[in-house]
Amino acid sequence: MGATRKERDLLGERDVPADALWGIHTLRALENFPIANRPVHPALIHAYGQVKLACAQTNRRLSAWGDDTEKADAIGRACGEMAAGELDAWIVVDALQGGAGTSTNMNVNEVIANRALQILGRSLADYGRVSPTNDVNLHQSTNDTYPTALRVAAIDRLRALERALVDLQESFQDAEKRFAHVVKVGRTQLQDAVLTTLGREMGAYAEAFNRDRWRVSKCEERLRVVNLGGTAIGTGIAAPRAFIFRATDELREITGFGLARAENLVEATQNADAFVEVSGILKACATNLLKIANDLRLMSSGPAAGLGEITLPPMQAGSSIMPGKINPVIPEAVAVAAMRAIANDAAVTHACAAGNLELNAFLPLVADALLETIDLLTHAAHALATRCVRGIVAREDVCRAHVEGSVACATALVASIGYEAASDIAAAATSRGVSVREIVRERALMTDAEYDALISPESVCRLGAPGGVIP
Repeated sequence: MGATRKERDLLGERDVPADALWGIHTLRALENFPIANRPVHPALIHAYGQVKLACAQTNRRLSAWGDDTEKADAIGRACGEMAAGELDAWIVVDALQGGAGTSTNMNVNEVIANRALQILGRSLADYGRVSPTNDVNLHQSTNDTYPTALRVAAIDRLRALERALVDLQESFQDAEKRFAHVVKVGRTQLQDAVLTTLGREMGAYAEAFNRDRWRVSKCEERLRVVNLGGTAIGTGIAAPRAFIFRATDELREITGFGLARAENLVEATQNADAFVEVSGILKACATNLLKIANDLRLMSSGPAAGLGEITLPPMQAGSSIMPGKINPVIPEAVAVAAMRAIANDAAVTHACAAGNLELNAFLPLVADALLETIDLLTHAAHALATRCVRGIVAREDVCRAHVEGSVACATALVASIGYEAASDIAAAATSRGVSVREIVRERALMTDAEYDALISPESVCRLGAPGGVIP
């Protein structure tokens, strides 16, 4: 450990690294929780800095430190540095921990206190001057600061996800325009069904992600109500009423988010169902990413011995043994991220349901899973847009050959010659191994120009058949 300093807590005295900004509470957490072997999410650290800054500013307004403006200034500056990401390296407790997040809160408190001591020119662990509990945690509890910080972190990351989904939606909208003229076979149950266009398929994907973007934007409303000021169980014990009324206002001004104090702080401390609701919305987004990524893989399959309707941007060699093989690695990676997000939703659901009485002890799992999901979906959406969708090329000759060789063309004839006649043509084409066009020619049912009109982009994209006016 090298040089050390002595610190004491409820359980006794321990040696702490002399230059560490964290203290004995963090040391015990490091020993107790070698679980995930990774620190808490950076967004949660930064949000915690904002929460602590809001509380410090509120305490300053209440003259909690009297005329000791130097202490107030130092604590405020240290909180700001944490919010800005300058103290991340010192938040070292495990992402998965017991204690409802107390280890994270105390790690934050110790780092802010010791950083404030540095600013004041005092020795680390001079807690008589700046205390992690009596000063940094003044009028607070883990049970109100941790869930508040999680909500702030989630809102911040969700805004990034929304931007990524907008970009993905626009990428598919651009593809819709680029491929509007490419007629192809539409499939149901993986079997040839009816004609459509590649542009219409891309437009449907764009609409799905537009729906995801809208739903994600509404998540902020689910998360904006916080229990800051409720302290241990929502009754505000050990906190002045003025602090309870003011702290959330300070946090709203710091973050720029539309935060509001819960009307029922006890209920807001007990229950975590809002995180389940948000996680469910994220799962819906993951579902769309997984389905559409697999569609792109399928349409690009082969390319010679599969559907081969589109070519995805080649990103890397696909095999260490098969020369010339290129795999759809971006859609595959997106699918992996989506699968993990769906799994994380189960973790969030179980953790939120496992709360007891006045508190949920499993919020660290909620934080880890929820924030990871938001990041996974953000990165996946960005990768799909920038490294896949924008570079898709339509293989128009392949799409045209599929159209000419498929009995799906017969459906396009139904409005002109009726279902029975079209069905007979399809059966004849299948049994003889020739195209629908050839059977139509042999039976002189229509000219090639009339046939082409029925399978044109305009015709196959038309909503329903012309006519049929309702009186």
